Amino acid sequence: MVSTTSLRLSSVVPATMTGDENKVHELTNMDLAMKLHYIRGVYFFKSEAVEGLTIYDLKKPMFELLQLHFTASGRIRRSEMGRPFIKCNDGGVRIVEAHSEETVDEWFAREVEDSSLFDGLAYNQSLGPDLGYSPLVFLQFTWFKCGGMAVGFSWANVLGDAFSASAFMNMWGKIMAGHVSRKLLHVPPPGKPEFPSLSSVPKTPFSLKRVDPVGDYWVTPNNYKMRKHIFHVSAEKLDHLLSNISCPPSNQSAKVSSAFEVLSAIIWKTLSKIKESSEQITRVTICTKNAHKGEFEIRTNDMVWSTVEANFLVAEAEVSDLVELIVNKRAEENGAIEEMTGREEGGINSDFIAYGAKLTFMNLEEAEIYRLELKGQKPVYANYGVSGVGDEGLVLVLPASTNNVGRLLSVVLPENQLAQLKSELQRNWSIA
Repeated sequence: MVSTTSLRLSSVVPATMTGDENKVHELTNMDLAMKLHYIRGVYFFKSEAVEGLTIYDLKKPMFELLQLHFTASGRIRRSEMGRPFIKCNDGGVRIVEAHSEETVDEWFAREVEDSSLFDGLAYNQSLGPDLGYSPLVFLQFTWFKCGGMAVGFSWANVLGDAFSASAFMNMWGKIMAGHVSRKLLHVPPPGKPEFPSLSSVPKTPFSLKRVDPVGDYWVTPNNYKMRKHIFHVSAEKLDHLLSNISCPPSNQSAKVSSAFEVLSAIIWKTLSKIKESSEQITRVTICTKNAHKGEFEIRTNDMVWSTVEANFLVAEAEVSDLVELIVNKRAEENGAIEEMTGREEGGINSDFIAYGAKLTFMNLEEAEIYRLELKGQKPVYANYGVSGVGDEGLVLVLPASTNNVGRLLSVVLPENQLAQLKSELQRNWSIA
């Protein structure tokens, strides 16, 4: 376990003042739709990758990092109308130092049975109730007794999506190695929505769930106890699945199914079998990367949100039929999400759950989580997750290694459903 008695907290601020005391970053409607969610990740490094590094060595690059990503160092404020924004007051990010009484190998041996152990390696704190004083980013450094280290982070999703968090961490590593451009990053202005709604009639997006206003404590309300598990899909197993499951020949298009679509279809079908017949999961949410960003542009919440609907019994369907739906029948909802959140003024009238409003599948195959390097060495293992997931659950599909072979499935579900999913995937697909 991580020794909580050894926790030490400090802060890092930008190397120079960001601007005048009134500088603000306006949050987009899509940012505000994500306000109750948090991206968390953990990277494990061998002892040789961190040998000789002190906490000062780890914190020093952050002074420059926060000059580039200055919004990460701000704090949430509200306008006179109550709409949240980020005040760029250089409040800083919070640094957590911890020590474990275990070796990395001992920790992994226990993690196989209890994936919640990851929670102790990425500081778990939501925004609020003192909203104006809550850091948007936490970075935790945990030293193991074998000399290895875990680098964990907690990233408020209101800042940006998982690709934003990954880019932030990769930039930190580049600055430490002296390999980063000094060109300032561009923060796109919150102008008109990138995905405008095509209808003049307000559309209710299926990928959002309305909840009562949460006020200044940004925590997702749940009706069930949610648990997390990491499934490991080996390269051999993945190759077998991809060679045997694809879109039906009669429905082949220019689009080719990937590991993400196949694994999502398997879990969609399996969870539909687990649920009662009256609760068939006929509609799911798909989150994928928006690739249209420049090299020097700070990513925001610009993932593409879509829904997929099946007009047949999912539990009895062929997995290949579900793959075909996911590949070819997505209905994009970004415009409707932005429109609805805008009408609610970011939580004045009501708030929203995005991840887990419907069963949600997020594609992080291209998140480049293994590009973070310390002393020229990549992590031996990296994993991302999301906290604040709604009752219908979330599945993240991530690369399992530096050479992008195999996949990790980071799954958050109600406790009873997760236990059944583990059993079904092991029995029918040899996935554990």
